[in-house]
Amino acid sequence: MKNISCIAIDDEPMALLVIEQFCQRRGGIELTTYSEPQNGIDEIIRTKPQLVFLDIHMSSINGLDIARSIPHETCIIFTTAHAQYALEGFNLDAVDYLHKPFAYERFCRAVDKAMRRMNPTSVNPQRHITVKQEYSNVNILLNDILYIEALGNYVKIVKVTGGNVLTRTNMKTLMQMLPQEAFVRIHRSYIVPLNKINSFTRHNVFINGTDSPLPIGQQYANELSERILHHSHLI
Repeated sequence: MKNISCIAIDDEPMALLVIEQFCQRRGGIELTTYSEPQNGIDEIIRTKPQLVFLDIHMSSINGLDIARSIPHETCIIFTTAHAQYALEGFNLDAVDYLHKPFAYERFCRAVDKAMRRMNPTSVNPQRHITVKQEYSNVNILLNDILYIEALGNYVKIVKVTGGNVLTRTNMKTLMQMLPQEAFVRIHRSYIVPLNKINSFTRHNVFINGTDSPLPIGQQYANELSERILHHSHLI
């Protein structure tokens, strides 16, 4: 498979180093970095890369202004420590928004989204997961999952169509089975589908079809806010 052509622009050299290391670790990305934004802009216009990592808050220029001049076919992933820019960034049709400092796994999810946008016909969408309940394998449609709750040694998958499935699969393994762009962990005991979120506060998430809110764990709050902000049906 041909490498993705990619440019990263950030006026902080250490931030560029992180992106470079993550790209090398992941593989398949041909990256050029620019700490001087104007040089990066000139190269984007000249070469039309497939993907651009773009800081928003830079001393000489705002990354949002750069984004407006980038060729439409180029995917943009914003990287910034300033969360207040997230909504405007996604209004510019960015693929994703990485809030610094971001982990390697979060970086990979953003790149995967960009790859799906570049070549959507190559993606075979996942429609269900299979878990073991007692001695049987149970198929559960993704769109039938209302939320997932940890209960001691078990995990309960609550279904939109009623009832639930109890499995000994742990939360970490279950999260790895689910499509990362569609589900988010909000608490050590809860995973929810993004398209079932009706509203949220600093401490709770309200799910369509439920009477009581689900709690948000402090360690999951930042990622949840990012994911909800860029999920189009909530903007």
